[in-house]
Amino acid sequence: MTKNETDLIEDEQREILHETAPRPRHHPAPVKPHPSAVEKYFFLATFVAAVSAITVLVIAADECRQCFQKAAEDEPAPATSSGPRKSFRAYGRTPDVAHLREVFAVLERLGYRRSGDNGSDWDLLWAHDYPFSRLYDELADLKDHQRVNHFPGCGHITNKVSLATSGLPFIPPAFKLPVDKEKLLGYAKRHPNVTFVQKNNDHRHVTIKNPSEINLDEEGTFLQEYVDKPLLVNGHRFDIGIYAVITSVEPLRLYIYNGEGLLRFCPVKYHPFDPKIVDKYVVGDDYLPVWEVPAFDYYYNTLGLGMRDTLDAYLRSQSRDPAVIWQQTEEAIRGVVLAKESQIVEALKRFKSKRNFFELVRFDFVIDENLKVYLLEANMSPNLSSAHFRPNKLLYQQVLYNVLGLVGIGENIYRNSLAVRSKSEEDMIASDKTIAVFPDICNSNACRSSCMSLECQLCKNCLAPETRAVLVEAAKEHFRRGDCKRLFPPLMTQEQVYKGINIETYSPENQLLYRWFQGKCLLDASWC
Repeated sequence: MTKNETDLIEDEQREILHETAPRPRHHPAPVKPHPSAVEKYFFLATFVAAVSAITVLVIAADECRQCFQKAAEDEPAPATSSGPRKSFRAYGRTPDVAHLREVFAVLERLGYRRSGDNGSDWDLLWAHDYPFSRLYDELADLKDHQRVNHFPGCGHITNKVSLATSGLPFIPPAFKLPVDKEKLLGYAKRHPNVTFVQKNNDHRHVTIKNPSEINLDEEGTFLQEYVDKPLLVNGHRFDIGIYAVITSVEPLRLYIYNGEGLLRFCPVKYHPFDPKIVDKYVVGDDYLPVWEVPAFDYYYNTLGLGMRDTLDAYLRSQSRDPAVIWQQTEEAIRGVVLAKESQIVEALKRFKSKRNFFELVRFDFVIDENLKVYLLEANMSPNLSSAHFRPNKLLYQQVLYNVLGLVGIGENIYRNSLAVRSKSEEDMIASDKTIAVFPDICNSNACRSSCMSLECQLCKNCLAPETRAVLVEAAKEHFRRGDCKRLFPPLMTQEQVYKGINIETYSPENQLLYRWFQGKCLLDASWC
């Protein structure tokens, strides 16, 4: 028995003893006089006032309860980790999904569960293979909240032949056989010292050949000018993979994962050069990983730098500026996607909405000895499996985490579906105040009376519903961008905005979004 319990019993016993004890007889208690009428009315008034006050408090409390109950009805019930979870569906031509282990791991950590491989009840479709042919009937009529990790028409970017023969900057000249046979012969005649690499249309079976050694009437191959003076590290040729994310087209929003790049080295040293030894100039599945390159050992293994930072540190130690490399890679990626955007938009016309899709692409570059960058290919569904090189697990998971966060699939707010939430919750993330720009221009008589100019179209009184939705999503991406960097609309400075930036070469949709980012930049430099 506790001390408190003992004290309580003793107090009760004392009360009983006090009540039963005999009263002294020789001193009878005096008779208490009756209260006066004034005292009676005073006590009665006090009692009535107390009852009234309690009644008012009870009524007020009930009204507050009803108010909170109504507010709760307006908001969806908060999801809990023990309740229903968001779901994703995996798609591939084969049932083997071992190569998607890192994808599944990140999605599980973000609160997703894997649904069946059939059916339409899912929030995210993660397709390793291009899904729009076999699953067209399902994907042509998606619900507003459903997301797919590819864009229809993305093959215009990732198709090896289409990209190589596009004639875009940073891409070595290429010729498709047999249709470009005459162009190839003319180019070879004008550039007699150029070497060509022959590739199958799927970029396999890469070999260096002279035009005289090639059957120019052969189908299914193309020739591309070979970068014959590559930058070498410890005698090894290497390539750089940059992960890019397309989150929207018409208008275009384009990012790269800026936290890291993938460096892969040819397993055999470049010199003495022998075109018959493909491992000297082709990065295959069994490439030399960065942690085994002696010149990178201290930076990568001892200091713990990433691949990209390791390359930067190494180049600076050689008195070279790595910034010129990344500037070129960004220009190349931006140029390719802008050039191919209209073809993706055309492919999207067969689908109900263009807002259900995003695309993760790895662009592979090689650098020559003068730090000039060349784009070799763009990979749809880039490898994200660490089965062959376990140390790459961190890279792949960080890419996935940042990309999924950017597109809104991984969020800070827990919910059991990607479906639209309440207006209150949406406004908490990005509201009309978030997307408001150009206060001086919007206050002008021109914008008060008309919505004709580009800037006026961004004023609240002129915003079309579709434009508002685009700007809200752009704002959300800005908040969620993590370690991703915006490539389009391009970054800018407040000084450049004040002076004026020429945007006339872009589509009307891209001009409007670009101008909005300029408006946000003027209000807050972090948006520049």
